[in-house]
Amino acid sequence: MHYPWWYVPVLTSPMLIAVIAVLHVLVAHYAVGGGLFFAVETSFAYRTGNREYLDYLRRHAPFFILLTVVFGAITGVGIWWTIGLASPLATEVLIRTFVFGWATEWVFFVIELTAAFIFYYYWGRLAPRTHQIVAWIYAAAAWISLVLITGITAFMLSPGRWLESPSFWTGFFNPQFLPQVISRTGGAILLTSLYVYLHSSLLLPVGEVRSLIVRRSTRPAFVGAILITIGGIGWLLFLPESARLALEAAAVLTVLTTLIFALTVAVFVLLYFGPYRNPGWMTPGFAASLLLFGIAAFSTGEFIREAVRKPYVVYGVVLGNQVLEEEVPELRRNGFLQSGRWTRAYVIEHYPQVVGEEREEKKIMPEKLLALPESDRRHLGQVIFMHHCNDCHAAESGYSAVGPILFSRPRPMLVDMIRHLHETHYFMPPWSGTPEEAELLADYLLTLAPERPRGIYPSLEKLENQP
Repeated sequence: MHYPWWYVPVLTSPMLIAVIAVLHVLVAHYAVGGGLFFAVETSFAYRTGNREYLDYLRRHAPFFILLTVVFGAITGVGIWWTIGLASPLATEVLIRTFVFGWATEWVFFVIELTAAFIFYYYWGRLAPRTHQIVAWIYAAAAWISLVLITGITAFMLSPGRWLESPSFWTGFFNPQFLPQVISRTGGAILLTSLYVYLHSSLLLPVGEVRSLIVRRSTRPAFVGAILITIGGIGWLLFLPESARLALEAAAVLTVLTTLIFALTVAVFVLLYFGPYRNPGWMTPGFAASLLLFGIAAFSTGEFIREAVRKPYVVYGVVLGNQVLEEEVPELRRNGFLQSGRWTRAYVIEHYPQVVGEEREEKKIMPEKLLALPESDRRHLGQVIFMHHCNDCHAAESGYSAVGPILFSRPRPMLVDMIRHLHETHYFMPPWSGTPEEAELLADYLLTLAPERPRGIYPSLEKLENQP
């Protein structure tokens, strides 16, 4: 309630965040796993004197840097830009709580960038031992960045003891920290192996070097898949109760969880019968299929991880409508429009007739809101919708649009549903306004609802039409 709203038509701001974040996460995990890949494989190539393998690694490095450093940095900034606009309160909480962690991560990110450029641009000009040290510095810095960011993002799902004893360390070492570090480390290793399969199959002819790369990337791929499985089980075991309920009760999440299981099995099977047992199968088509399965499983997991936090953005702290959970009683008592810095200023300027004088302070009077003309009531209902609902819902059409799900339900039923949001839909944040403001929101929502289709229940329609 202390920030203005940001409206993204059709797609909605959360989905825009999701698109940018998933792209970034896929590349960022390659940055971590790829750092380990280059450190291990350049050390192996130098130790064995395999010049052909070194030549391939040198050809792989520009692709790696362009994708992870350039595209990764752009999408990383894109995440900060979108979350700052779409979830400003949650972003504020994360910055205030983990400012030391963010600062530390940025230090390691600078080390990571510096090492990456030295590793590539000084290739052939550094002594082999120095070159290997630079590669290991990059790998260590990238993995530490993953650990630091994971501690913060895991906090969003389960703050744990931080809710009773707020501090950096209780927040960082939350119940989800270790499971997610394990799964993300595994994801970085697995995805890198899948990237390497495709890259080598496209750039190298069938031969000894390509077979060597396939063989050496297969065991890490299995290790990564096992770590993902272990971390995923830990993630499930340490889910907050309401998050587990959301996972079990939402049909789409049940389907997606089943899909992840199926995709994970498919990746294991393809790894075993492909690169492990038959390295010669690693054609571009086979490698691309394997990578697509891996990306699909990983992306689906990211979607589920975000979805189970509902109704929170930061679990137990910031609700999905950018309201602190502890502020809800006050908002209900004083009014949603009155309590918001931006909403209060807007109403006072455009609807002075609903403003009363109380102790020399202008106050929006809830009872006067219902005396407004119908068009004004609907307009203020839209203002409430944009601040209270827009963070998760589109209006008439788009992702999670409210219009199609209303089906012209009777007004009293709609008002009652609004006033008891979290009771009728456990994944919704509680209503944070007065009963009068619920009436205004209902006025607006009724303009979005389509007419209920006729002819679905003909026997009931005949009964309703009888005098």
